[in-house]
Amino acid sequence: MATKQSEHQATDKAAARAHEAIDRVAERAGRAEETVRERVSDADERVREKVQHGRERADDLVTAVGTYVRENPLTSIGLAFAAGALLSSLNRRR
Repeated sequence: MATKQSEHQATDKAAARAHEAIDRVAERAGRAEETVRERVSDADERVREKVQHGRERADDLVTAVGTYVRENPLTSIGLAFAAGALLSSLNRRR
């Protein structure tokens, strides 16, 4: 009988240690997950800010080009023609 009881005690101790180890790993994994989620959230926020900044810059550029075209229509037509001719010649070489 003493042997069975000591075997159970050994098994119980091993199980308790395993549970403690699993609890420690789960705690660390939980903290790691929280850290990853925070960093992803911060990165998402930074990307959204950069996208908004890019959109604002694009809008500013479109406004500036529109203003330039209204103020210099003949120059704008000449530049558009030259750009079209250049692109056309580059496409023919392919």
